[in-house]
Amino acid sequence: MPASDGRERAILVGLDSTSLSGWDIEESMDELAHLVDTAGGQVVARIVQRKQKPDSGYYVGEGKAHEIEMMRSATEADLVVFDDELSPAQQRNLEEIIESRVIDRTQLILDIFAQRAASAEGKLQVELAQLQYWLPRLAGHGTELSRLGGGIGTRGPGETKLEVDRRTVRSRIASIKRQLDEVRERRSVQRRRRRNADLPVVALVGYTNAGKSSLLNAMTGAGVLVEDRLFATLDPTTRRYTLPDAQVLLLTDTVGFIQKLPHQLVMAFRATLEELSEADLLLHVVDASHPKAQEHCSAVFGVLGEIGADEHATITVLNKRDVAESASMIERLQHSYPLSVAVSARTGEGLGDLARTISGQLASRRERIDVVLPFNHPALGLIRKRGKVISEEYREDGVAIVADVDRAVAGQVRKARRNSG
Repeated sequence: MPASDGRERAILVGLDSTSLSGWDIEESMDELAHLVDTAGGQVVARIVQRKQKPDSGYYVGEGKAHEIEMMRSATEADLVVFDDELSPAQQRNLEEIIESRVIDRTQLILDIFAQRAASAEGKLQVELAQLQYWLPRLAGHGTELSRLGGGIGTRGPGETKLEVDRRTVRSRIASIKRQLDEVRERRSVQRRRRRNADLPVVALVGYTNAGKSSLLNAMTGAGVLVEDRLFATLDPTTRRYTLPDAQVLLLTDTVGFIQKLPHQLVMAFRATLEELSEADLLLHVVDASHPKAQEHCSAVFGVLGEIGADEHATITVLNKRDVAESASMIERLQHSYPLSVAVSARTGEGLGDLARTISGQLASRRERIDVVLPFNHPALGLIRKRGKVISEEYREDGVAIVADVDRAVAGQVRKARRNSG
């Protein structure tokens, strides 16, 4: 039965094995609890089994599955959430013993994404990931899934009920893929336009809730919604940003990553994530106050590897330097990532250093111009506004100006001189 405040009651189940890659089981379960809370549920119990590897039939042992059902009955839980992705067979076997909804971490994350999706594109991407997850699981349920009637792990984008007929699911998957191919083509055209405008693109990446949107707001005054919750940002947000050397760039915020990020989501969000592989520079935002910041970094680089962006030029942005617990972690991370800057998106500390570091990384995109222009030539204003003026001399034939400008400005100056000349 749901809690008195309407939230669904959940039992968490995890395995304490040797395969957590730096994560201990309690930290992984804490993150799972945070995910349940984000999805609108309430954790009423946790069960951890020490086991070298998952049982092929039940994930936990069959006896432990019966213990879980006893706990579910005693706590009147509405669902049981497993900390890893279950195979279709494991899920079916567990549902025969546990008399409630059985979901896994993948389903839970997909459910949160479904709740967060706001744009038409975001909803399509989430629905595709959900349907691809469910397709192999429909075989054991025939064409009707009685436990897909609602609640955490069963909701499609916009609270819609997910389609459960296998033939319809296949048809819907094909339709969504066609629509997303069109989205990818539109994004490709937009990227070509940006390249023609010659504005560098800098993309923010990082573990979920690391402070990417806060940093975007602090740097640009964008007014992007900032919430202390997982996956608050799904749809990319792009803003113009002017560096101290007057170079203009496009700063893009993207979806946050997490350990065990479902492969279905990475594939479904490829159109969005391609923005990262096409960027000129990545800003990897890390919550330096988190005790598992190093593991967060590894999880992010794992996803970047899946989309072919792990070799990109990257500045590691160590956020939350104003938090006392960050000092020792910042020191360790700076040793691991020499090209890093410690900042506080909340107080603004370090943002000047970050801007200068970005300028240095983008310096190859700038060139020096040495021109003489008529006194009233409009390009003079452009150079002064968008460039770093080295020297400026008023002569009889006009203004002799030497400046470092980005390639876009240099191209505009050359074009203006041709047109006036």
